[in-house]
Amino acid sequence: MGTTTRVVMPQLGESVHEGTISRWLVKPGDRVVEFEPMLEVDTDKVSAEVPAPVSGVLREILAREGQTVQAGAEIAVVEVGVPGDAQPAPQAPAAASTQTPVKAAPAPPVRSEEERPAPAPEVLETGQHRYSPAVQMMASELKVDLSKVTGSGLGGRVTKKDVQQAAAQPKAAPAAPAAASPAKPGEGDEVVQLTRVRRLIAENMVRSKSTIPHAWQTQEVDMSGVVANRSAGKAAFQKQEGFSLTYLPYVIAAAVSALREHREVNATFNETELIVHRDINIGVSVGLEDTLVVPVVRRADSLSLAGLARAVNDAATRARNKQLKADDLVGGTFTVNNSGTFGTLFSYSVINPGQAGILTMEAIVDRPVAIGGMIGIKPMMYLCFSFDHRVLDGLEAARFLTSCRKWLETVTVETPIY
Repeated sequence: MGTTTRVVMPQLGESVHEGTISRWLVKPGDRVVEFEPMLEVDTDKVSAEVPAPVSGVLREILAREGQTVQAGAEIAVVEVGVPGDAQPAPQAPAAASTQTPVKAAPAPPVRSEEERPAPAPEVLETGQHRYSPAVQMMASELKVDLSKVTGSGLGGRVTKKDVQQAAAQPKAAPAAPAAASPAKPGEGDEVVQLTRVRRLIAENMVRSKSTIPHAWQTQEVDMSGVVANRSAGKAAFQKQEGFSLTYLPYVIAAAVSALREHREVNATFNETELIVHRDINIGVSVGLEDTLVVPVVRRADSLSLAGLARAVNDAATRARNKQLKADDLVGGTFTVNNSGTFGTLFSYSVINPGQAGILTMEAIVDRPVAIGGMIGIKPMMYLCFSFDHRVLDGLEAARFLTSCRKWLETVTVETPIY
């Protein structure tokens, strides 16, 4: 008998303290290989494969599929040092592979099962192969056709290493033209190393664009009422709160009202199901000197205009003072962006992964418009909506955007701020 190793639930992120076991990839009695996937785990931020920490035989599963487990809790027992486990036996000749071993000990039948030729091609042909979320994501990012990848994992399972190797194969082909080579700094060029935050943003944006089918709509909003309301109340607000009242809380309030009316927009696409969130947690884009962060205003539907203004001001202040915590940046169900403060008129914003859309308010500009058959000047703003076309079709998106516009256009001088 060998010694046993306890497998624990890993912590899959700075603020992730638990995970739900979505599927075990091995069963008791199976041989596991160090660094090869043992199970799939879902958290509120990621879906990931958990590799075996050691090579050996899985003796016991301590946490069942569907169970939510704290990081660091024991989930399985692996026996290491099993006689003959270190080196897999050579493949039996084809003629002998049809014979079934009949030994009393449990280990040899498990080993002989693994020594049979992997049935990956047959499984792929029948369409029954199931790839893990992590493998699918990597294949999408690297533009690898999984149906053409032969798995090297247990039972012919395709692993992330297989996807990486498949993606690297074209590099062995004849060399690409010099123009396709990575850019090299020339004389006078400055090389700026990417910060950790910038690398994370880059990875997140690539994941968003490669996994979410983006679509986009815009509507023009008459902001006369909002401008009048803010003008009438900004002096008293400044005196009472100690900071300026901006237009952003009005747009957030419009989004919150529309999300209440169109609950399917406050949702997450989860491959086989749509998770419609109860709470409305609004991510607000905050631009810093060299990056952008999106702190979350939780339960935004419970706040007044003044409450939203306080929450946005607090998040922006803490972001600029580098006082945000990891938990301040997670849990958003929808995002509102304010690029119009820099004078932009149209924005095709990238959706935050895990959300169904992002609403962008553009610059408020005095423009000539038709009023009762005559030309007048009004403060107008374009409201732009990027949405996940897997979650919403064009009609649903237009209804949501229309609800946002109508809310803003019904604001008057008398609309309460508190």
